[in-house]
Parts: sequence; structure tokens; C-alpha cells
Amino acid sequence: MFVSTLKLGFSHKAKTYSTTADVWLLASLPALICCLLVLYVYQMRRALEMRQHDYENFLCTLLLPSQSRTSAFAIRAFNIEIAKVQDQVSDPHLGRMRMKFWEESVEKMYVEDTPNHPVAIELHRATKRHKLSKRYLKRLISARAGRLTSAAFPDMEAVEHYAELSVSSVYYLLLEASGIENIHADHTASHLGKAHGIVNLIRSVPYHAQQKVVALPQDVLLQHNVPHEMVLRTSCTAGLKEAVFDIAARAKQHLDKARSLSNSLPKSAYPLFLPAVAIDSYLERLRLKGFDIFDTTLQKRNSLLPFLLFWNKLVSKY
Repeated sequence: MFVSTLKLGFSHKAKTYSTTADVWLLASLPALICCLLVLYVYQMRRALEMRQHDYENFLCTLLLPSQSRTSAFAIRAFNIEIAKVQDQVSDPHLGRMRMKFWEESVEKMYVEDTPNHPVAIELHRATKRHKLSKRYLKRLISARAGRLTSAAFPDMEAVEHYAELSVSSVYYLLLEASGIENIHADHTASHLGKAHGIVNLIRSVPYHAQQKVVALPQDVLLQHNVPHEMVLRTSCTAGLKEAVFDIAARAKQHLDKARSLSNSLPKSAYPLFLPAVAIDSYLERLRLKGFDIFDTTLQKRNSLLPFLLFWNKLVSKY
């Protein structure tokens, strides 16, 4: 092997490097550093976007083990992308076109032909690393696509079905990204996803009212004689509070069921279900406000949530 002598800086001593390996490594080092910096900046941008659009899940994802955290961010970022479609378009046809793009993107991920989209690229890496199930990704898309033309739910069963597809599927993917195969963990993911989805619906009522949309289940509103106009006027009457109580109670039932399964779960699954802490915190705040969903304090972030999440992580609870 040919050997060359390179003098570095002002040193009087000579160091010997292999022209076929070491010199190439030195020449490639700046490019490698640049690539790592670009990757770091990209991941920071994705994390900051998630912090803006999904703050509570952002905090929970930060507390995941390092080996699954990057993939969890990719899964959450994908969910945010398809969830934003409904708010970004006024024409359902345009929304369906965007959903079609994501359907095709998911198909391409499994044949090594990923579109040049930052979220799709990261999700493709996660699918390769953990063999994520395509059906859960497609469930997320189909569930959101079905909501483009109508935001109303006929009954609580329809709300639970939508929560199973649009939220529980995320928990199933997180379990796969963590390498956890456990029937009790799947049951926990199902119940927690339904609780999470129902709470998301309750929290969205003020926003939907501004858009002249009533998303609360119709059967519950009829049961308590709450007309749509009352919701759209953002007037929380006694009847509306009773309706919200019934809906929140269903979320609490699913949350309690998810927590009751904790002794049957592997300890490694606990961090994945930390959003239960945020769900419970919101339901308690809602109770203290007399189930007045238009109380402005309920729309503010819980400043204690980061500490609650960290404490539950330390004591292995959710």
C-alpha cells in the first residue's frame, strides 16, 4: 500500500496516513458534518412543528426511549399532516386530492419508492426500521378522508368508531415502533385511543362553533334538548353541560379501562400511554369548570403538565 506523509498545522512532527482510506476520510469529514447538521435541523423543524400543532403529544414523545423516539415523531408528524388537511382546504375535492397523495405515498413506501416529502421520508425510515403495518397508516388516512364532507356524528358509537380509526391506530403504530407485541397492550391502545378521540372532540367544540359546525353526537344533543343554534352561539346552557358530561363520562370510562390493564402490560409499554395523564388532567379541569366547554381557561395549556408527565414516567405510571 502506498503511504504518504502529511504535515498538519505548524507541527514539526509528521503523521502517516493511508492514501486509500485516511485521506479520503479527512476529505469527506466536512461533507459528513454538513449532512449531520442538515439532519439535525430537519428533525428540529419537525419537532417544533409538532410542538405547535400537538403540544401534549410532543411532550409525551420526548419522554420515550431514544430507540423509538425518532420513529414516534415520524408517526406523529404523519398524523398531523393528514389531520391538517380538513382545516387547510374549503373544497372537499381538494382535500380528497391531498389524501390521495398520502395514500399513494404510503403505497410507495412499501416498494422502496418514497416521494420527496420530508414527513414521507422519515416515515419510510420508520417503516423499514420497525416494519410498521401498512393497514394502520391507511386507516388514519381513510378516517380523515371520511370527515372531509361531514363533521357531524349521529351518535356516540360513531364517535368511538372514528376515535378507534384515527387515534387508536397511532397507538398501535407506536407499539410496533417499540417492538411490543402484547394483547393487553393492544386492548389498552384501543381504549386509550377512544378516550383520547372523545376528549379531542370535546376540546374542538369552540373551534368548530366558529366554523359554524356542530361536531357533538346528535343523539346526546337530542337527549338533552340542545339545539344546534345554542352550540353555535357558544352559550353553555344547563342542557349543553349535561350533554358534555355524558360525553366526558364515556371518555373517562375508556380511560379507566385502559389504566386497569396496566398490571398486565410490559413496563416498556408504559411511556407510550403517557397521554393518559394529559387526558385525565383535561377531564378534571373540565369537571372543575362545571363542564362549561366554552370556558376560556380550558383552551389554555396546563403549565403543570410537563411535571406531571415526567413524574409519571419516573414512577412507571400512565
